Amino acid sequence: MSTAIKPAATGAPELRPDLNQIGHWIARGSRVLDLGCGDGALLSWLATHKDVRGYGVEIDVDGVVACISRGVNVIQSNLEVGLAQFEDDSFDYVVLSLTIQAMHNIEGILTEMARVGRTGIVTFPNFGYWENRWQILQGRMPVSETIPYEWYNTPNIHFCTVSDFDRLLIKLGMKNTGRVVLANGRRVEFMPNLLGNLALVRFERDSRS
Repeated sequence: MSTAIKPAATGAPELRPDLNQIGHWIARGSRVLDLGCGDGALLSWLATHKDVRGYGVEIDVDGVVACISRGVNVIQSNLEVGLAQFEDDSFDYVVLSLTIQAMHNIEGILTEMARVGRTGIVTFPNFGYWENRWQILQGRMPVSETIPYEWYNTPNIHFCTVSDFDRLLIKLGMKNTGRVVLANGRRVEFMPNLLGNLALVRFERDSRS
């Protein structure tokens, strides 16, 4: 079963479905760090509609320029080197949207997110989606809405399923505090690891670890 994602706020400009859900999760007046922030669309929306104080980190020059044009505070930096420029617990939320699958040191960036923020939010393509499984059974690497590249030109180097990501959080001493799985922009409630192609996970450090 799938249901449409509700707009994050009345009269808000349209955001990408995963960013719309992230906007719904983030509390008004909070401090937000957006890693791999692209053109700054999420931070711009949050500043306008939720009075958020935000910073973006982006490596691409065009993305940095776009952020500046939107009035978004942005730092040009490579996430692979970590977040040493930020102190512990500097932010209420740290967001990493559709970037983690292209990173080498996934455990490192998740650990850094939990260090500098109270709550982490990650979105990633769900490799367990049924269309991906079907293409593999046909002897081909998957190409889909959330995995749009061919095997020979993809920037994505790590693929995981919804279940895989939950296990990694446990290994790192973190806990899942919220999850939404989408298929073509609509929320999937039934068998999300099979029927959803995009996962959003909210997590925190587990005080029991």
